[in-house]
Amino acid sequence: MYWPIALLLQESSSSPGFGGLGMFLPLLLIFAVFYLFIIRPQQKREKKRKAMIQAVKRGDKVVTAGGIHGKVHQVDESSVLLDVDGGIKLRIEKNSVASVKT
Repeated sequence: MYWPIALLLQESSSSPGFGGLGMFLPLLLIFAVFYLFIIRPQQKREKKRKAMIQAVKRGDKVVTAGGIHGKVHQVDESSVLLDVDGGIKLRIEKNSVASVKT
């Protein structure tokens, strides 16, 4: 009565498979999906953002990450001087520029 179960267990353990690769194949596929749909698009967005920040020049209208709208008065190596309103000037870091409207 127990021999069919023992026979099934024996067949399943001795069947040829992928070996160690069969265990890691789902993990590799999950990593590939994460790379294609999450990591790679984020890298592209960051590269585009850095190029936008490096291209900021005097006269551009920008919006900061804090929501401040202003016109670029002066560009330094790591900061930007914004003319906000009525002659008020703010110095901000280049990294806080969220968007540029030329």
